[in-house]
Amino acid sequence: MKIETDGAAYWKANMNLVKISLIIWALVSFGFGILLRPLLSGVAVGGTDLGFWFAQQGSILVFLVLIFFYAWRMNALDKKFGCDEE
Repeated sequence: MKIETDGAAYWKANMNLVKISLIIWALVSFGFGILLRPLLSGVAVGGTDLGFWFAQQGSILVFLVLIFFYAWRMNALDKKFGCDEE
């Protein structure tokens, strides 16, 4: 029974990590790049306004950071629950 409980806890932690990552991704790509773009248009970044930057480059960069963050956290979860590769 302990294995099933550990498995359920592992998947709950995994799904929480996925939810957090998706919320951050949606906030940055849809929120900052589309919905909040008019509010961010007065802030200059790299020769353009911040809203345009988020829509064109910022969301991609945040997505790449999220990929590495997810891999790092999943390695930690794997070690915690004893299902790592090593």
